[in-house]
Amino acid sequence: MNSTVTRTVSGAAFAVITLASLLFCKYIFAAYFLFIMVAMMVEFYRMGLGDNYKCARILAICAGCTLFVLMFCAAAFGMPYKFVALAIIPVMAVMIDSLFVSDKSEFGKFAHIYTGLLYIAVPLSLINLIAIKEGEFNGILIVSFFIIIWCSDVGAYIFGMGFGQRPDSRKLCPAISPKKSWAGFWGGLITAVIAGIVLRLTGLFTFPMLHCVVLALLMSVAGVFGDLFESQWKRYYNLKDSGNIIPGHGGMLDRFDSAIFAITAGALYMSLFNLL
Repeated sequence: MNSTVTRTVSGAAFAVITLASLLFCKYIFAAYFLFIMVAMMVEFYRMGLGDNYKCARILAICAGCTLFVLMFCAAAFGMPYKFVALAIIPVMAVMIDSLFVSDKSEFGKFAHIYTGLLYIAVPLSLINLIAIKEGEFNGILIVSFFIIIWCSDVGAYIFGMGFGQRPDSRKLCPAISPKKSWAGFWGGLITAVIAGIVLRLTGLFTFPMLHCVVLALLMSVAGVFGDLFESQWKRYYNLKDSGNIIPGHGGMLDRFDSAIFAITAGALYMSLFNLL
């Protein structure tokens, strides 16, 4: 019971802080998501590298921060997008640093560093293009995305606990996440669609209802893949959580694993159909 209360309170506080960062101003938004990016990259690198390759890890995090700041400046202040290419400089510094590592026996672990950039830094940097249009900040769309993601998570948890833990229940991907069930998967889809419909009825989504339903379905499925992708890393390294920054929930990567995939999928869908 104590762990449930802790998880509920910390989860609610985390949701409030996230929503607040998207409703006030672009500077609070940028500072918050930059912090999220750094925390996630630190957790991801610690997961696979421990205390090794500190210089390369710092350079990679600097590369991620550089990309985020440049994307923010381009979206918020009209800076030419050609300057975003400057983010490649710290990435090249990571590559150069690898040349001077004395112990080459685990050289392949540098791939983990590049993966962190592609997996975390790039998607989070692109969020700037969703939240800021022609210099004007509007985080309502990302708020709506998070509502769909959280409703999908809650639905998956309720249906999974209610119907997916029986001895005869079918598991979604037992080799990676033994507790996830098909019952939870379908429950998450149902609640995500309901959320998409409500967002349309309340006016937060302004595009046709069919797109709202398809978008919710796509984001729910993408969120499941994001969750499983992070679980696969944790299982490989025999870890329960990526960190402990959020009491009862684990690390920042544990909280944003589904959002990385879901928000990216949602933004791609809306761009494809000219809904952004």
